[in-house]
Amino acid sequence: MLETPRHIVQQANAAPDLPSALAIAVSQIRDTLRVSACTIYLAGHDHREWVLVATAGLNPAAIGQARLSYQQGLVGLVAERQEPLSLQDARRHPRFQITPNAGEESCHAFMGVPLIQDRQTLGVLVIQDARIRQFETEERDFLVTIAARLIGILRRADLSGGAQDLLNPRAFGTRPLLGLAGAQGVAIGTITIPYQLTDLDDVPDRPTSDPVAEETSFRAAIAAIDEELRLASEQLAPLAPPTEQALFAAHRMLLHSDSLLDETSARIRAGSWGPAAWSAAVLARARLLEQTDDSYLRARAKDIRDLGRRVLGHLRGGAAQILAALPDRCVLLAQEMSVGQLAAVPPERLAAIVCLRGSTSSHVAILARAMGIPAVMNLGDQPISRFEGQDIIVDGYEGRVFVNPDSAVRAEYQQRLATEAELIAGLGKLRDLPAETLDGYRLPLYTKAGLLSDIPSASACGADGLGLYRTEFAFMIRESFPTEEEQFALYRQVLAAFFPQPVVIRTLDIGGDKSLPYFTINEANPFLGWRGIRFSLDQPGIFLTQLRALLRANAGLGNLRILFPMITTAQEIDEALRLLDQAYRDLAEDGQPAERPQVGVMIEVPSAAWQAAQLAGQVDFLSVGTNDLTQYLLAVDRDNARVARLYDNLHPAMLKMIAHVLAGGQHAGRPVNVSGEMATDPGAAVLLLGMGAASLNASPASLPRVKWAIRSVTRAQARRLAEQALALDTVNQIRQLINDVLRQVGLSEIVRETS
Repeated sequence: MLETPRHIVQQANAAPDLPSALAIAVSQIRDTLRVSACTIYLAGHDHREWVLVATAGLNPAAIGQARLSYQQGLVGLVAERQEPLSLQDARRHPRFQITPNAGEESCHAFMGVPLIQDRQTLGVLVIQDARIRQFETEERDFLVTIAARLIGILRRADLSGGAQDLLNPRAFGTRPLLGLAGAQGVAIGTITIPYQLTDLDDVPDRPTSDPVAEETSFRAAIAAIDEELRLASEQLAPLAPPTEQALFAAHRMLLHSDSLLDETSARIRAGSWGPAAWSAAVLARARLLEQTDDSYLRARAKDIRDLGRRVLGHLRGGAAQILAALPDRCVLLAQEMSVGQLAAVPPERLAAIVCLRGSTSSHVAILARAMGIPAVMNLGDQPISRFEGQDIIVDGYEGRVFVNPDSAVRAEYQQRLATEAELIAGLGKLRDLPAETLDGYRLPLYTKAGLLSDIPSASACGADGLGLYRTEFAFMIRESFPTEEEQFALYRQVLAAFFPQPVVIRTLDIGGDKSLPYFTINEANPFLGWRGIRFSLDQPGIFLTQLRALLRANAGLGNLRILFPMITTAQEIDEALRLLDQAYRDLAEDGQPAERPQVGVMIEVPSAAWQAAQLAGQVDFLSVGTNDLTQYLLAVDRDNARVARLYDNLHPAMLKMIAHVLAGGQHAGRPVNVSGEMATDPGAAVLLLGMGAASLNASPASLPRVKWAIRSVTRAQARRLAEQALALDTVNQIRQLINDVLRQVGLSEIVRETS
């Protein structure tokens, strides 16, 4: 019985649509447990009713028709309690109620298990028996296990519209799919899967106009992989044990399997492009093996998938053709997204991004905000290939998307786009005005950048300087560590672009969610590992090269500020300053012009925050990195879809910690800048002003809104807001308070509603 849930879900996953998948599931569950009926109820969109969507044993005509009010019957009770309910004779329970037209009059024994995702009950899985009897513990455990596995099927159906179509066919295209608001804005476009990094399961099913050329490319890829395997086998023959050598032979035999090649060719001749035809053929065999009881054969399924990916890699050579076929309003949809995938789409054609994983402060969401494009995150893990080419509306304010929207929804969002364009045009008038409160207090607003291509928009947004230049991006897009001369040229260009305004350049901050392709760091928990200043201090050669380049770039300009990331102890600051002194002395000895800058440290971890006054005494300024500080303080991985909703920089503990850092900086007589996504939120920016932040860093796209908010309040109003917010207990209370203040001062257009 322990193996059966996996088999049932595998069969359901292979079904062509949601009704078929659920029909397989209920039928298999009923037969396995030998009960009279198995039924699945799903919550309606408005959560006002439960809809019978699949059954084996009850009246099939009730599917899609039989409905219970949300708190009605035993189904409603299971959903309310969010725990299994087992009854020997359901008819004796006070909440018992017959489901209309379901044909369950002869049933007595009842067990219901909730289908829960993100703490919300999506549905209820029910088994019933004509006998009066107690279900066994094994039966309950079986049902709980399979219920957990069915969640994935429901989430995939929700993204495709299958769930809405099943619950109410007439409503398809009018109901949003809910995620997290990653970057503000609205976009209407066409879904594109960033193919160059997709896996076998996510290859878009595109048609081909030239099957002959497609098959030729496929056969060439097979030949190339065969040659790779042959050469690898020969090279490793003296070293590899016989079992490993046999594996090469087995892979080559599989590669030339007539059935695999013939099926792929047949799919291509039927009109499918090579990558999709090959992926479908490989997956069909892999899934067949995964369903067997033989552990050896199940392990071979992994070999087939690995081989499939190798061939797929060769078939990806047509990237130029894929780029040429991109729609004008391209919305990238992926499980996760990389910098490379974003960079592969021309900015003028990239309308929005949607990620099935990640949070509002994941790396790609930060990039989207910097680029000024809407983003929605954390829709949940789904097979995404079926959505290629479909129309989509992305609402980055509310964190929702509409796939294949109907005309009414499209018209509504076209109006919102027109309103958005008006707002942006109005904010453009603030460009050359200072971020000054109504009572005359000026708060410096700086912007952020990570690549040279970001500099034009960063320097044109009306900022008081560059508050954060992330040097790691220049390292990430290369194939090796940049030389001192290459870094010098880059930093000099950045400093000159903003001269005489100040420029804060952060030293290399890799690790966590940022890795270098030529310097792999494999760690079980990278966010708590070898990252930021830890890496730099352990690699003094690399660090000194960067420091020398920075000091040289500052010569004759003097607008550089150096920022050390991921500081956790006072000793790390001492060591970093010692290496900075060494770099300066080395340059002097070499006769190289250099100029010492101001130095600051990032406060990103609780240990640094609690020592703020002490650390501030060692440097010239502090900069609070709210993204990482929130993550570490709340123990929430912001890229983990299961917990991303718990990540919020308005958490009461976060506000108290920032207040402690600001007080520490004031005690030491050092200014404290606030960076991260908290500073790009106009309402939170007003709050930070009231808390005493010396300056803020906002992305170029967000800065006009932040400036508008600062110019719409008095400093006294901001201070009152801070006092009230620090006394509240929940994120929703704090957000509601901020929204009330924004509405009072006429900023309803930039209010972020509480969820």
